[in-house]
Amino acid sequence: MPEDTTQRRRRAPAMSPEDRREAIVAATVPLLFAHGANVTTSQIAKAAGIAEGTVFRAFKDKQELIHTCVRSVLAVDSELELIEQARRAKTLPDRLSWAISAVSSYLDRMWQLVSVLRDSGYDPHGEREHKGPPAEMQRISEQVASLFGPDDDLRVDPSLAARLLLGLVFTNRMQGKGFGDSTADTDQLVELFLHGVLRGNAVDEGER
Repeated sequence: MPEDTTQRRRRAPAMSPEDRREAIVAATVPLLFAHGANVTTSQIAKAAGIAEGTVFRAFKDKQELIHTCVRSVLAVDSELELIEQARRAKTLPDRLSWAISAVSSYLDRMWQLVSVLRDSGYDPHGEREHKGPPAEMQRISEQVASLFGPDDDLRVDPSLAARLLLGLVFTNRMQGKGFGDSTADTDQLVELFLHGVLRGNAVDEGER
């Protein structure tokens, strides 16, 4: 005789509080991008497949849930892993292209989140505390700096080279509102970073 639904539920292992929180965050993040801070706990519960009251057993209030979601979105662990994988590339241009792709994805995600939160009347800067984007970008910068090797013949130290590269990536993502509509693709950005905007050979030190 087949077991009933109640028996199956009793057999299913219960989620730990931390697993439950992570599951709710995973269900909430897409809603946060769609609705900003205007997302309702009813929408969250439906997306997570739980009762609305479960949301408040896992989190003190919606503010705490949004705060947790923002920190999750702004985390750069996956980007750091991608940049680490860039070490597999044999040439510096290939390593930098890999890093630029990772950083660009992070910037797009961060700016999209900040925009939707602001539009819904939520102050995203309040979420930064001491672990916000500046700190995360510092981690990215350190990881990018590690991609430069002793054979790359840098004219500046690797940390400065990484900061300059990230500056190019940052400004390259800024479009409209006085910034213009043209952007460089990843390969162009690497070329511009390594060789500048002038055609022909680089200027020798003695010609400066």
